[in-house]
Amino acid sequence: MDVQQLIKEAIAVEAQAVQALLDQIDDSYVAAVNLLQSCQGKVVVTGVGKSGIVGKKIAASFASTGTPAFFVHSTEGVHGDSGMIGKDDVVVLISNSGETSEVLSLIPVLRQIGCKRISITSNHESSLAKACDVSIAYHYEREADHLNLAPTTSATLTLVIGDALAVALSSLQGFSEVDFHRYHPGGSLGAQLSKFKEG
Repeated sequence: MDVQQLIKEAIAVEAQAVQALLDQIDDSYVAAVNLLQSCQGKVVVTGVGKSGIVGKKIAASFASTGTPAFFVHSTEGVHGDSGMIGKDDVVVLISNSGETSEVLSLIPVLRQIGCKRISITSNHESSLAKACDVSIAYHYEREADHLNLAPTTSATLTLVIGDALAVALSSLQGFSEVDFHRYHPGGSLGAQLSKFKEG
């Protein structure tokens, strides 16, 4: 078994899926960015499993590019952590199938809070998509593993979508190098941006 070939095949599957995503961009992305831009509170990202791990990165991307954001684990959300969510927040709910019970269990709570909701799933017709104000859906041929089961391609697409939303929003809000340095003063990136320090 050629290990290099296995690795190349896995990368090719995910790369092709990301490339195909370009042709799937529609008005739902515009609606999502508009909703995020009008947010008077914070962006809250939620999910479980691999979607939850990706969700943490998406929340971090928003936060580091000028949009206050944090992650709430969906399971913890129905055990008290939903108290961190306010009516002025926008919640991004992630589930590949759109039928993840732990994520769906948050919907009644979020409705009571009164916040807006954006779903990222692989199915516009899923329960989660239908329960949200904006539904973003991606499509892909297969996961990257040999069993076509592990959240690989789907996780990558979710991450790409989340980063794209964060970057688009950051650009629209005029986030500058000075702003970026404010949030990234440490490490090599901070040193590189030191010339953009506020006076």
